[in-house]
Amino acid sequence: MHYWPLALLLLLMVAACTSQPNPKEIVAQAIEVHGGQQYNGSHISFDFRDRHYDAYLDGGQFTYERTWQDSLGKVHDVLTKQGLMREIDGERVSLSEEDQNNYANSINSVIYFALLPYALDDPAVNTSYLGVDTIKQEPYNKIRVTFDEEGGGTDFEDVYVYWFHQRTHTMDYLAYEFHVNEGGTRFREAYNIREVNGIRFADYINYTDTLHSFALEDYDEQLKADQLQEFSRIELENIEVEAARRSSVAVY
Repeated sequence: MHYWPLALLLLLMVAACTSQPNPKEIVAQAIEVHGGQQYNGSHISFDFRDRHYDAYLDGGQFTYERTWQDSLGKVHDVLTKQGLMREIDGERVSLSEEDQNNYANSINSVIYFALLPYALDDPAVNTSYLGVDTIKQEPYNKIRVTFDEEGGGTDFEDVYVYWFHQRTHTMDYLAYEFHVNEGGTRFREAYNIREVNGIRFADYINYTDTLHSFALEDYDEQLKADQLQEFSRIELENIEVEAARRSSVAVY
């Protein structure tokens, strides 16, 4: 009988040592470090590959805009939860359902990646803890993210893996599997980190690997083994963050 308190104590110690971190808490810490409440009620704008983007954020509501000049004139796309509309030189353009979906996915993808890890606390996001890894002598929590079909958007089948620094809670690496345009996988490494009015932004080296087949969460091992090929650079320019003013165009 005298040994039960000690045995119970040892059991609790073992359980504490083997319990996994909560992935939702890791994501929440990352969102806070990257901007937290600064996202809400903000207007974020930037240029990417000759197009100008605006994101108006208000809790669960959003308005995303993209503007550029082409041979047809000034093109202005607006995306909200109600759908997408396009104007050319101020005139509304009729779009097929397929074109609406394609343009909406294109705008959403650019802004989604630019604002990560914002939106990873959405109710449609599912997280699972994959363990700890070391990249360039730094410790990272590895989190897998999937999406519910309801509320997960048209790309709900895509899968992501994020590497969050254990001490700074920053998102420095991510890998993802996508299914559009014949599908594939990518791995991104953050660089050129900067903060604009309380929100952290990064550019990314975009890697791929067409020579090997491996699990998405093993991309970090391929990086350490110098087995990845640079596919492109994701560089945001002219970033501005200010208090949101209502977008001039609504979608109905």
